[in-house]
Amino acid sequence: MTYPLYIGYYFEVSPTIPGSEILMAELILAGFESFVETSKGLEAYIQKKDESPAILDAVKILKNKSFSISYRIEEISPVNWNAQWEANFKPVTVDKRCHIRAPFHAPADTDFDIVIEPKMSFGTGHHQTTHMMLQLMLGTDFKNKSVLDMGCGTAVLAILAEKMGSPYVEAIDIDEWCYQNSLENTALNSCSNIRVLKGDATLIKTKKFDCILANINRNILLRDIPEYTTCLNANGFLFLSGFYENDIPAIQDVCKHSNLTQEIQISSNEWTALKFKKQ
Repeated sequence: MTYPLYIGYYFEVSPTIPGSEILMAELILAGFESFVETSKGLEAYIQKKDESPAILDAVKILKNKSFSISYRIEEISPVNWNAQWEANFKPVTVDKRCHIRAPFHAPADTDFDIVIEPKMSFGTGHHQTTHMMLQLMLGTDFKNKSVLDMGCGTAVLAILAEKMGSPYVEAIDIDEWCYQNSLENTALNSCSNIRVLKGDATLIKTKKFDCILANINRNILLRDIPEYTTCLNANGFLFLSGFYENDIPAIQDVCKHSNLTQEIQISSNEWTALKFKKQ
C-alpha cells in the first residue's frame, strides 16, 4: 500500500498562549490537517500534494509583531499514519461514567461506552477541552432535547448526547476528514438519531436546538456565538470550549450581549470550558 507523503512544519511561538491557538486556526484555513501542541509552540502537518511555496502567505500571525514565530520544515518519510495513531491510542474514562475506546479495545463497565475509530480527527477525549465538554455533558439531562455538535471532530460529543437520551442530534464539521470520521463513528456506535453534515454555521441559520455544543477555537466562537444563540431555544444550554482561561472575559462579554447566563466553569492545564443558559 502507498501512503501519502507529509511535510512537517515545526513552529516556535512566543508568547505560546494565545499565539499557538491563533496560528493553528489560520493553518487549518491554509490546508494543514493535523497538529501537535508542544511546550515551545506547534507542529503542523500537510500532505505534500497540498503544499506550495505560498502556503503560509495568508497566515497573518506570522507578520504580527506582537508574536515572535520561527519555524523549520521537514519532509516526513511515508508511513501508515493511522497505524501510528492507533498504536498510541489509549482508552479514556471520564468521571467513571463515560468510556471512550477504539474498536480494538475491550468495553468497560461504565454508563456510556463509546467507540471511536482513531484517525487523527480532533475529539477522542484525550485533549483537555474534549474531556471537559464530556464532563459538562455528564452533568446535564439530554432526554428529549435536540442537540447541535458544532465543529464535531470525531462526533464523540454527538454520540454521547444520543446515548444520554437526545432524540435528534446534528453533528457539523467543515473538515472532510472529520466529516467522514464522524459518519464512521456514528455507525460504529449504532447511532440512529445523528445527522452528520459538512459545513459551518451557515447550515444552522433557520434551525432550533435545546443544547448546542461548540468545542472550536476562540476566534470562531467569538464570531459565531450570536448565531448559536439565535438557534438556541429559550432555557437552552450552550457548552463552549477550545480556548484558554485568559480568553474567558472576551467569551463572557459576547455571551452576555447574547442574553446568555453563565452556569458552570471548569478548567484544566490553562484550558477551560463554560456552560451558559439562554434566558
